[in-house]
Amino acid sequence: MSRSPIFLLLTSFSWQELRQHPWRTATALLAIMLGVALGFAVHVINQSALDEFSRAVRSVNGQPDLQLHAMQGGLPLALYPQVAKTQGIANAVPWLETTVLLPANHPGSASHATGDTSANSTKSAIQGATQGTALRVLGSDALKLAPVAPALMPKLFEGGNRLDLFAPDAVFLNAAALQALHLSPEQAINAPLQWLLNGQPQQLRIAGTVAASGAPLVVMDIAALQQKLQRFDSIDRIDLLLADSTDRSQITAALHALPAWQSQVLIQQPSDDQQRVGEMSRAYRVNLTVLALVALFTGAFLVFSVLALSVAQRAPQFALLAVLGATPRQRMALVLLEALALGVLGSLAGIALGSALAWLALQVLGGDLGGGFFSGVQPALHWSPVAALVFGLLGVAATLAGAWWPARAAMDLPPAATLKGLGSTHEKTPHLWPALLLLSASVALAFMPPVAGIPLAAYIAVGLLLLGGMAALPWLLGAVLGLVPARLSRQPLAMLALERARRMRHATTVAVGGVVASLSLAVALTVMVTSFRGSMMEWLDAVLPAPLYVRAAGGSSRVDAALLPADAAQRISQLPGVERAQAMRSSQLVLSPERPAISLLIRPLKGDQAMQLPWVDGPLTSTRSGIPVHISEAVAQLYDLKPGDEWPLLSKAFSLQTLDHQAQAATFYIASIWRDYVRQFGAVALDWQDYLALAGDGGNAAQISEVAIWPRHEGALTPAGLQADLQAAIEQAITTPGQPAPALEFVSSTSLRERSLRIFDRSFAVTYWLQAVAIGIGLFGIAASFSAQVLARRKEFGLLAHLGLTRRNVLSVVAAEGLAWTTLGAIAGTLLGLGVAVILVHVVNPQSFHWTMELRLPALRLLSLAAAVILAGVITAWLAGRKAASADAVLAVKEDW
Repeated sequence: MSRSPIFLLLTSFSWQELRQHPWRTATALLAIMLGVALGFAVHVINQSALDEFSRAVRSVNGQPDLQLHAMQGGLPLALYPQVAKTQGIANAVPWLETTVLLPANHPGSASHATGDTSANSTKSAIQGATQGTALRVLGSDALKLAPVAPALMPKLFEGGNRLDLFAPDAVFLNAAALQALHLSPEQAINAPLQWLLNGQPQQLRIAGTVAASGAPLVVMDIAALQQKLQRFDSIDRIDLLLADSTDRSQITAALHALPAWQSQVLIQQPSDDQQRVGEMSRAYRVNLTVLALVALFTGAFLVFSVLALSVAQRAPQFALLAVLGATPRQRMALVLLEALALGVLGSLAGIALGSALAWLALQVLGGDLGGGFFSGVQPALHWSPVAALVFGLLGVAATLAGAWWPARAAMDLPPAATLKGLGSTHEKTPHLWPALLLLSASVALAFMPPVAGIPLAAYIAVGLLLLGGMAALPWLLGAVLGLVPARLSRQPLAMLALERARRMRHATTVAVGGVVASLSLAVALTVMVTSFRGSMMEWLDAVLPAPLYVRAAGGSSRVDAALLPADAAQRISQLPGVERAQAMRSSQLVLSPERPAISLLIRPLKGDQAMQLPWVDGPLTSTRSGIPVHISEAVAQLYDLKPGDEWPLLSKAFSLQTLDHQAQAATFYIASIWRDYVRQFGAVALDWQDYLALAGDGGNAAQISEVAIWPRHEGALTPAGLQADLQAAIEQAITTPGQPAPALEFVSSTSLRERSLRIFDRSFAVTYWLQAVAIGIGLFGIAASFSAQVLARRKEFGLLAHLGLTRRNVLSVVAAEGLAWTTLGAIAGTLLGLGVAVILVHVVNPQSFHWTMELRLPALRLLSLAAAVILAGVITAWLAGRKAASADAVLAVKEDW
């Protein structure tokens, strides 16, 4: 025969297979389509949100050549004129920043919030909690803004006074801020605006708009904002535009030589901000994408099962093709071409479905998918042809990978023996060494460090672990069958099932492959989420020791959170209804231009009333010179620190805060490492008295941002909230004589726990859905595999009927086989899932998010998953057996005559 007739014959053979078994085609197409759709949708959503968020950051930060920041606190105001006069600098723009709170009863204020100081962050059962919307406020010089940040250039309303650019009560809002206020541009003209800054109400008016996109934003004159913040000696940052042909290294050297220059001032590129934006959400985005591809991974096993059964069922036809002249390579190519067609069609359908899912998710859920990284951003769909091509190729590759072994089986089958019905009566003895090799490689990769902050080796280790477990299934089946009592083998019906399992291990492996793949991943994700949630609940108990917390409403900035009087905790502790109160303060440290800011938490950490932290390592009990600091796991990993180490970088950050303002800074050493599930890039805890010794008593250094309160009686906190008399007493105690009473936020530890768990469940909602899809594909694969297995044995059932077995006997054998196979798959899947869970909990999470957790096994949920899989397998096998056993036995056997 020539090549052309063989090609036509092979094509016709494949076409007939697709027409005669549409369910088989639909099963493989559905698996690949869902896998590609979920992966592509998650990628498009994340990329759209990241692009929109980055664009918003660029519009707010502008496009300066260089930026000057302080490692902590603000830049000395005396530095600005010196920088502006430096040769080679064409423009220097000063910036001041804070956050204010619009009270809920303000006309037009929104009922939802977008920032950390919003009402949602403090909404609780405590009565009197301030509710409103957080607004970011930027202060700068309007005369210098245009070349650096044109999107922040104030635009007056038509007919407005130009002097409003510098008026102390004039503010300019972006579109998101107007939307938060429920105001149209026409309604906003000279409209009054009231906000809370550090708990104090302030009256302003809307004088115009700015074009900046992103979250709600307000721009005003820097001098006016200095007056409202009472910050006359510092600014937050300076943006620099360099003159043409100016060398940046020379500018850097000139800046370091300025008299007002301090060692804690950082020079960074504008791209550093973009890099930090990407790093903040990268781990979440990568893990979510990998999780979405779990469905594609499961789909590859389903393709393997479907095509393996297809090849087994069509073995006589393949043998006939061999007799007619088809070479082994042509038979192999036939199966791979069938898989390629399925992969291309499934990938195209998946890209289309993924695009629709991404559009729907962006419209309904926004761009953060529960992660909270892109709050306040409403991204548009950014469809990427390159990403579509990549995910389409992944779908095709997964299909071809699943089809490889069935294609090899079609190539290796013996034509003569197969035509005589003997081709599948003997199988090669399964070898254990491939499984051991894969499992050993998985263990070795699990100990590898991350690559560019991404646990790539750990992801590969998970894949190899699953492949190794699948490769070990035939050996595991033999080991389990070896434990079967001999007396059970003497029973006719049991003997039929046992002998088939012994002689057809490959078929059994194919049948339970989908079970193992889907169940193992479901078990792993269930254990991981349960471990994380349980560890987080314990962590909340440790970090929220007080029943009640109070802080000023509104007013966080790069420098400090909203500040209360320095003696606020002492005043509150003297109230009759309060047992004790402790002061706390929070701020930020930027230790490196290339890394995100870390949090500085000042707490009472010494003495009898010291606050405890969820320790992981330490604290050190030995006394040594220097100031002890307690770092979170993220700081320990990112800065390669351990208990007992000195930390010169932190000393540099506090160099401006020493009492003598000299270059020599205090020496810090690491006293402990503690667990923190909120600040992904780290936090440093410092004792309150040590902080005061460093910062001194000048300015607002001694002011506090939050007070932890222990009421004297449990009745002080009622189910409806804080009793009115205790609330009024606290407000009166904090009010400075001669000053208006500050607006306070009251929040209970119970409500904080509830809100934290709601955020946790929202963050993992997508995880639950993706897990459900993977399980659904696996269960669909069980149905397809068992149906094909049973239907392919129609002749065998006809022969058993001739030998005297009743239809009930046949169904009993089929149901028993389904029970045995799915039980084996459930055991293997659960064991593999636990192994994957160990990698996820102890490797992927620490490398991705820089925190650890305790492994927890939800026995009831795991048993429920295994029981559901076993039940689905038994029911499917029984239903398929009914269909196969209902066929005419004589006709079934006659096909072999």
